[in-house]
Amino acid sequence: MQKFLAAFFVVAGFTLPLTYGVAQAEPVSKTAKKPARQAATTTQDSEAISVAGLTSSQYSCELGNKFTVYKKSDDPSFINLQWRNKMHRMLRKATTTGADRYEDKQTGLVWINIPAKSMLLDIKKGSQLANECRNTEQRKALAAAKPN
Repeated sequence: MQKFLAAFFVVAGFTLPLTYGVAQAEPVSKTAKKPARQAATTTQDSEAISVAGLTSSQYSCELGNKFTVYKKSDDPSFINLQWRNKMHRMLRKATTTGADRYEDKQTGLVWINIPAKSMLLDIKKGSQLANECRNTEQRKALAAAKPN
């Protein structure tokens, strides 16, 4: 009888954490997530982002990448960024360094602008999309800073 009880507690001791972890885990439902993602994409595509009245600035980057930023001079809370024939509305996020940082949470795009250059990141994939990006003012400042 003692051997039976010892074996029972050993088996129960190994299976209890497994069943507890399974009971606590969220159910995986692939069909539930797909409509939500499609709805978010459809919403962004159906909303036409207007750039009327905004000033544009074109950025040329290393490896031939280009994008255009549209913004209001009196309202730095958002920008519209055109990347690969898609318009993204990006909201400003506060930084401790003073850099301009804008995010589009739906697509995962992040644009960071400092006086010397800009970069475009995809935080969902954890990769850089464009680096060493400069508009005409940044290119002029870089050329003036280089010694002859």
